Amino acid sequence: MPGSILGSDTEAAAALPAAAATPVSEHSALREMLVFARRNPLALIGGLVALAIIVIALAAPLFAPRDPLKANFLRMSKPPDAQAIFGTDQVGRDTLSRVIYGARTSLFVAFSAVLLGTTVGSLWGVACGYLGGRFDLVSQRVMEVLQAFPDLILAMAISMAIGTGLPAVIVAIAITRIPFGGRVIRSVALSVREMAYVEAGRASGASALRIMGLHVLPQCVAPYLVLATTHLGVAIVIEAALGFLGVGIPPPTPTWGNMLADAITGLVPAWWLVLYPGLAITITVLAFNLLGDGIRDTLDPRLSPAFLRLVTGGGRTRASA
Repeated sequence: MPGSILGSDTEAAAALPAAAATPVSEHSALREMLVFARRNPLALIGGLVALAIIVIALAAPLFAPRDPLKANFLRMSKPPDAQAIFGTDQVGRDTLSRVIYGARTSLFVAFSAVLLGTTVGSLWGVACGYLGGRFDLVSQRVMEVLQAFPDLILAMAISMAIGTGLPAVIVAIAITRIPFGGRVIRSVALSVREMAYVEAGRASGASALRIMGLHVLPQCVAPYLVLATTHLGVAIVIEAALGFLGVGIPPPTPTWGNMLADAITGLVPAWWLVLYPGLAITITVLAFNLLGDGIRDTLDPRLSPAFLRLVTGGGRTRASA
């Protein structure tokens, strides 16, 4: 009986830290979010605007007043009025509906391309930084070749080589993001591989893949988030430029770049066909850039070490200890 009582007390005592770890972590996350909002008001505004644009894009059928592909030849090239507050295009399609549906396409391309390119580049950078040697040397030369071309020229060349369409545009933009992620994450991996815990893992006989996955990758989460958020604006601009040049997503799929390209088909472009898609691109890129700058400042270990520990898992480890 005493042994069973002692065993139950020990189990209960051991369960207390695990039960208390989650509330502590949740309170830490909420506190750091409030600190982020007070320290970076512009980033907060950018994040709210970006979130609103994402919600509108996801719920486009609810917000769009009309079908973006339906033509109305009785209302061709009409300026903004009560029936169409953003006006209509050359074949009578509602400009507001096309801007809203264009947000869905442009954001999908940007998110997919940035996630694909940044993830591939980050994994490549981790391997280069940790393995080093000839693999690192050859990889850096390849990244230098990719970075030698301007982003738009490289994306346009790749898109023209593999064909137009949604997958081709995503792959083309993703390839332009790979060297940036690879260079930044490689520098992080070079510093992390000299840490004592990495040396201990290597001395214990762990494989290089295990060490990279368990010890090096978690330290790359913060720069990865910064890269992803800051590159979203660039990806949106590249997608719009490809659509404007005619090598992006082909019509009639509404994208902001396609709308700008359609606007200049006439001798004198209608001002509303240029203003509203251009304004949508400007506001979206500015919102994501402000959000990315705020996340970069927040994840800087010199400015906010507590939030950095929370993102990389240090706060959870300390709470559970």
